Amino acid sequence: MNTKTAPKTNKSAKADAELAEVLRPGQSVELLKELHILTREGRLNQDSRRKLKQVYHLFQFIEQLLRELPEEGAGATLADHGAGKSYLGFIIYDLFFRARPGGGHVYGIETRGELVERSRELAKRLGFERMSFLNLTVAESAQSGELPAQIDVVTALHACDTATDDAIAFGLAKKARCMVLVPCCQAEVAACLRETKALALSRTPLAELWRHPLHTREIGSQLTNVLRCLYLEANGYSVTVTELVGWEHSMKNELILARYTGQKKASAAARLRELLAQFGLDKLGDTRFRLT
Repeated sequence: MNTKTAPKTNKSAKADAELAEVLRPGQSVELLKELHILTREGRLNQDSRRKLKQVYHLFQFIEQLLRELPEEGAGATLADHGAGKSYLGFIIYDLFFRARPGGGHVYGIETRGELVERSRELAKRLGFERMSFLNLTVAESAQSGELPAQIDVVTALHACDTATDDAIAFGLAKKARCMVLVPCCQAEVAACLRETKALALSRTPLAELWRHPLHTREIGSQLTNVLRCLYLEANGYSVTVTELVGWEHSMKNELILARYTGQKKASAAARLRELLAQFGLDKLGDTRFRLT
């Protein structure tokens, strides 16, 4: 009986070469299969190739922030809000923390219990010991004893509407050194603009910017993120705004990177108050954008 392994076809050899070219050194193929980024046979399709490229692109930003921390981030703590299936948390742990001994820890925070349980099982199966998954809202997590008093890096990707603001509040409460935010579905400000639209139209021609419902949504989204950036700067962070991926992949494409400097900008606080007043959003100054 011939037990020799059949020689690889040109097609198979080409697929192996493409995979080796894409994967990072030491990266867990088993993890990528579990996350359905690779097929069961360990292959990439066009959709998974695009997904992996996007994850790597985001990881590059986060890796740079981690390396700026003491000991190049080896002992850093990271909280991923709205973790979902924890694609990001697992990739960060696999590529950054797994090979680094020390106290580094990744916390995945998610409201859907079945996803939390699935992530716990996967982390256990892969031996990712310094990962924890908590069935909490973003707001609840700030008060939870299951997280340390300080978190170094806070991420919130496509956290809908006010969940991004809750993640910012969490970061402030936990004295985060860095925040990585990809906002999504910014509805609260748009709703406030609609409420005060008639009064605004009678006061200023600027209200024409949000007179039509479609413009209200667009202006609301843009204004929300501008206010968030000013709020972070007013609380001692330097802020960079860039693209996450190309517009052909997602319209929710804005990536906000914040690094703590400790230098609270009075000018940012003043601009924040002026914008809230100009757009009739004063009540948000008492809730989402409260300045101390």
